[in-house]
Amino acid sequence: MADVSGKKVLVIEDDVFLAQLLTNRIAKVGAVVLRAVDGEEGIKMIKENRPDLVLLDLILPKKSGFELLEDMRSDPSTQGIPVIIVSNLGQESDVVRGKELGAVEYFVKAKTSIDGLVERVKAILSEG
Repeated sequence: MADVSGKKVLVIEDDVFLAQLLTNRIAKVGAVVLRAVDGEEGIKMIKENRPDLVLLDLILPKKSGFELLEDMRSDPSTQGIPVIIVSNLGQESDVVRGKELGAVEYFVKAKTSIDGLVERVKAILSEG
């Protein structure tokens, strides 16, 4: 199994239940999990903590996930951090926009198993 211990994952999610579930499951595989509840807090934590991976909801208070991605991509110090979008927005246009802004994966919440998401997180962290 890939060793992801000590790798930092930032979960930016305003749904407390889902954020807690993701935090617990990702921590179980050995990663250090940080959490932000809105886009402004998220971008601040990205700049301060330089996570190895970001799990990003798109519909967030204060700053949307798309705006946060635009901020990340315009900053040379954060543009290389991989981002997995986990959102209820499942329209093709949203998926395309997310990928254009640099997301490495796009999961629609209603169609996503937590196990599958955690596997993908482990795979991306072990590549890094």
